[in-house]
Amino acid sequence: MSRTTRILVGLVLGLISGIFISAFGGGFLTNVPAIVEPIGTLWVNAIRMTVVPLVTSLLIIAIASERKSGVVATLGGKTVGLFVAMITSVCVFVALAAPPLISLLPLDPETAESLRETTSAATSRDVDLPPFRDWLIELIPTNALQVAVEGAMLPLIVFVTLFAFALTRISHDGREAVLRFFGAIKDAMFVLVEWILWVGPIGVFALILPVAARMGASAAGALGSYLLVACGLITVAMMALYPFAVLVGNVGIGQFARACAPVQAVGFSTRSSLASLPTMFTAAEQLKLLPRVSGLVLPVAAATFKFASPIGRTAGTYFVAALYGIALGPVETAVIAGAIGLTSFYSPGIPSGGLIVMTPVYLSFGLPVEGIGLLIALDLIVDMFITAANVTADVTVATILSQRGEGRG
Repeated sequence: MSRTTRILVGLVLGLISGIFISAFGGGFLTNVPAIVEPIGTLWVNAIRMTVVPLVTSLLIIAIASERKSGVVATLGGKTVGLFVAMITSVCVFVALAAPPLISLLPLDPETAESLRETTSAATSRDVDLPPFRDWLIELIPTNALQVAVEGAMLPLIVFVTLFAFALTRISHDGREAVLRFFGAIKDAMFVLVEWILWVGPIGVFALILPVAARMGASAAGALGSYLLVACGLITVAMMALYPFAVLVGNVGIGQFARACAPVQAVGFSTRSSLASLPTMFTAAEQLKLLPRVSGLVLPVAAATFKFASPIGRTAGTYFVAALYGIALGPVETAVIAGAIGLTSFYSPGIPSGGLIVMTPVYLSFGLPVEGIGLLIALDLIVDMFITAANVTADVTVATILSQRGEGRG
């Protein structure tokens, strides 16, 4: 059985077991989620401990190996351009698809009133949201070692990128010595990642079972219908990436699907693009992508590119508007989708940060900020689908850029 199949089996078994415990659990079964949850946490920690050395070594090798900085600059420009084009496309998609689907949800007055009453009192106004100014300033770290220890990926990427460019300006012998050092780190990290992924089915199972046991069949009626709409739209957008990668990236659909499946399983279970990064590099090797492309594109994509976030967040916004009886016209619909698309590039490193950062959008359009509290309560499920789609998009971007104008390795 291939590693991809084993990880997917672990995912499915975790879902089935969790739902079974939720429906029929009692006695010892009630304690099972608490017993297996630390195993999943240990597995995620094992993945995360490889991220900083792996990203650092791959970025340095990808940039410093290039003799001409123009090559990297061109690749960076293409990457940003593709990010913007894909975010724009999903914003248009959700603006057209979400309103008519949300309007079909069973939101009678009594149901709407009940949901409004259960809205969490701890809304985003109670959260200390880092202002955009501070986020921007912190992109240039004052202490590179500190951001590495804290796992602040975007400032770390900025520092490592500048360091790698500086390496291109020193002597050949000095540069080659550094490249050999980080090349050895990269090779060792890939061996470690292989070991971690070998026990991946156990880790994924242990992550998903407690989630499924907690949720069970509790999300029903209007909430279940909303989740079906939001997760369905995200899935449609994710599936659209397959023909895009095949046609533009020049890969076989079976090859692409097999490479992405473990990445999606890790993203779905961990709800973290960064935790999925090691499996993305493994997928890049399976797809035979150019190391200089995947080594540069994938870390940046995992840190900044939230492909499916506008879909989930915009669908949630329309649901809140319907819940509170607020009509949104075509202009408001388009502006909200665009604003959420822009804010997707800025997501603070706090729980449900992608939702909390939408507060200014809600205030601008007179939407109740309290509605974000309800979305946060449902975010566990939606965020699983968002992350799975995000990591698929990351691999898609690397595949396309490795082919278009860069040549296949």
